[in-house]
Amino acid sequence: MHSKGIIHRDIKPENILYSLGTCKLADFGWSVHTPSDRRKTLCGTLDYLPPEMLTGIHDNYYDKRIDIWSIGILTFEFCAGKAPFESDRDI
Repeated sequence: MHSKGIIHRDIKPENILYSLGTCKLADFGWSVHTPSDRRKTLCGTLDYLPPEMLTGIHDNYYDKRIDIWSIGILTFEFCAGKAPFESDRDI
């Protein structure tokens, strides 16, 4: 996908399909074809967004590495049973 210049931008458990030992990525509604590999649109699911998309680091520009961030969040969530940035406290 990345080798073809596509960034998914919304990798989360609901968008992963599993059947007969095969995982497939679904819901390409937020995906974009970007040969320049540089985007600025704020989109996706909040729990899986990388810091550079939220904080203004690098003037809010991001690239395909945001998908890698989301996969890291997913891995933590699958191993720990909860999202890494959840709080037990009410704000």
